[in-house]
Amino acid sequence: MNATTEPARTPELLMPQALLGRTAERLAVQYRGIVSEQTVERVVFESYTALRRTARIHTHLVTLAGRFAAERLAALAQSTGATSKTVPEVLFVCVHNAGRSQMAAALLTHHGAGLVHVRSAGSLPAAAINPVVEQAMSEVGLDLAAEFPKPLTDDVVAAADVVISMGCGDACPVYPGKQYLDWQVTDPDNHPIDTVRLIRDDLDRRVQALLTDLLPATT
Repeated sequence: MNATTEPARTPELLMPQALLGRTAERLAVQYRGIVSEQTVERVVFESYTALRRTARIHTHLVTLAGRFAAERLAALAQSTGATSKTVPEVLFVCVHNAGRSQMAAALLTHHGAGLVHVRSAGSLPAAAINPVVEQAMSEVGLDLAAEFPKPLTDDVVAAADVVISMGCGDACPVYPGKQYLDWQVTDPDNHPIDTVRLIRDDLDRRVQALLTDLLPATT
């Protein structure tokens, strides 16, 4: 092979493309009549590319991309009015989506008990969730092992009723008709477990107060 000849593509390189294609086909069936097939395919491949830039381990990246794409498609359908909302939508945003926003999302999901839907994202997502954060949350019975940092996208902001930022600043897109809050919460990164527990408990109090505001007749 000379220097200008391009090497053949191996099955290993082709595999993600094929798996992503199958993921797009499955989601296209799920969103038929709601989101176009072209949009579904674009969102799936965009989601994979975005996660691939930051993920530390690529073993299950196609699966994670499928989950991320499904969240984005659900948000897109809601924001365009193609599907209706049955509960309030809350989005938590921090810089890395590896600590504060993940803790807040898990706590609100837990306390909301199905009466609120929660998403989280990061303006500059990290490769993985902070292990000390995982430890602190496991102490209160909340397992973050299946969660992963996700990039902030316009579709999830557009679908939210309440957007709560914790350090992302002007990286958060602004849409009219939404409630925007900024919680001044310490970043748990590089802090010991005792400090992270205090951050967790602070977020727990804030989340429960938020839930009372969102669902005054049911809390």
